[in-house]
This record gives sequence, structure tokens and C-alpha cells, in this order.
Amino acid sequence: MPLMTSHRPLKIGIVGTGFAAQRRAESLQADDRAQLLYFSGNSPESIANFSQKYQISALDSAISLASHPDLDLIIIANVNQAHASIARTALKSGKHVIVEYPLAFHQAAAAELITLAETENKLLHVEHIELLGGLHQTQQQYLASLGNIHLARYTTIAPGRPAPRRWTFHRDLFGFPLIAALSRIHRFTNLFGEVESVSCHCRYWDAPESDYFLACLCEAQLLFKNGLIAEVTYGKGEVFWQNERTFTIHGEGGSLIFEGEKGQLINSEGSQALEVETRRGLFAKDTVMVLDYLFDRVPLYVTPQASLYALEVAYAAYQSSLSGKTVVLSGN
Repeated sequence: MPLMTSHRPLKIGIVGTGFAAQRRAESLQADDRAQLLYFSGNSPESIANFSQKYQISALDSAISLASHPDLDLIIIANVNQAHASIARTALKSGKHVIVEYPLAFHQAAAAELITLAETENKLLHVEHIELLGGLHQTQQQYLASLGNIHLARYTTIAPGRPAPRRWTFHRDLFGFPLIAALSRIHRFTNLFGEVESVSCHCRYWDAPESDYFLACLCEAQLLFKNGLIAEVTYGKGEVFWQNERTFTIHGEGGSLIFEGEKGQLINSEGSQALEVETRRGLFAKDTVMVLDYLFDRVPLYVTPQASLYALEVAYAAYQSSLSGKTVVLSGN
């Protein structure tokens, strides 16, 4: 892929007006290599607020923005269901693309988009900022000290009372929980490698007479090719009463225990508190890294192929939740 050889700023459009879109906009407007020109949003109120805050114009649709002739890079930060179609339009229109995970709901659609980006000689960057976070970096730093690892657990529970009528609580717009929250699976595959099989159970508490849900609970067990068993639990909504974010890794030489931003290493020498950097600023860091890649060819921290593999595992979890059976991944 050629470098951005022109000295002109990269002209950028954002799809979305939420938290991720706002962090992206702030980062772009602080970087003289970028010029944020347009955005698209959903509600009149959010469009008006975003336009006023960042002093840029709104286009009438995400597709209009993705195909706009003046733009070089499209950032997709809206509802999960729309990611694939917008990315396809942008790539076919000759744009580089940043997209929040998931790239698509099905690995076949994601693989098609990755091939399209290669054909068009454009960057397709699927954001996975959790890999940049202090928790993941600390785990990588101490992983070797645990020896042979046999068990890992990652649990995130987020109460919501009442459950919001937002797209993140809508089955079609949000998608299957472990695909929508793909970082849970990707954290495991990044740390531990290839997965042999997946079993999963998922439950919804549906809102009356609507496609929204009041709560969901999804739990999967991954058997890795190296013998490690990993368990991931994702729950949110009205049936939960206490926040929980824990990540534990157990090996023959010790254990890593993380609760929120606090960590400890436990081994034969006792317990050692671990410093974990804050999660703040990761969208800005990701945005700067993309510009570094496009202008100076500095390698990115994640490839679309790695995200695609995590999506393959997450889709296997979805299939298992439907069938009630363990799913063996292709190639095993």
C-alpha cells in the first residue's frame, strides 16, 4: 500500500455521533495530518450537538458520506448491524476505512471485505483498543511467568435499571453478544492462540412487544489447541445488580488476578500488586496509530485477519448457543 505522499491533510468523515465518534473527532482535530470534514448521524438532536461541538457539516446518510468524492478516510462508529454495508461502500469508493468491531456479523462477510480492501489497495482497520489497554499489556508482560497455563476466565457484568431503549439493547442492531462485544474473544485469541472447539449458552429477557431486550447473559467455554480452557461471561441489563469486570489467568507457576483496574500476581513468593494503566485515551491512541501507518508506514497493533479469526470463534459460539452442541472450528 502506498504511503500518503501528499502533504495535504487526509480528509476524513465519521459515521456516528456517540462516545467513540466524539473521541475520534477530538483526536483528528488535534492532528495537523487530518482534516475532519463531514459526519452523519441518526437523531436530529445528536446531529445538531455534534455539528456545533466540532464545527463540521452533517451529510444526509452514512452511504452518502462513505461515497463522498472529497473524502480519503471513513471512520465507522455507529450501530453494529450497519458496519459491513458502510465499509463495503467506502472501500468500493476508494476510501481507507476505520471501523469499530465487529466488522460484520458473519465471518464470510468480513472475509469478503478484507479481500475487497486488498483488491482496492486500501487500509481496512478493525479497531480493537482493548489490546492497547493497560490490563492487556500487563497480562502480556507477566504471562510467561505463569508457566503452562490451564485456565482463564473473563467476566463483564453491567447492570442497567431500567434497560435503555438504545441500539445496544436491540437484538438486530446489536447482534449476538459475543460478536457485538468481540473484544472478549479477541483478548483470548491474542493471548493464547488457536481455538479447537466452542460451547456456549445465551439467554435474553425480552421487553414486551418489541425487538429490544431488558437483559442478556451469554457464557462460552473455549478449548484451545494447547489444552487451555477459557471461559467468557457477558451480561448486562435489568436482572443484574452489581458491576463486575474480572479477568483471571491460572498457570502452574502462578496466577494473574484482575478486578477492574487492580491486578495482582500470585505465586510461590506471595502476592505482588500490579500497576495497570488507565483505559482513557485509547481511541485517540488508535487514531494516531492509523495516521502513523498511512503517512509513515508504522505497523499497526492489529490486523484485520486477527479480528476475522476472533469473529470466526465468536460465530461458532453463536452456532453453539442455537444448537446446544459443542462446535469444532473448521480446520481442526
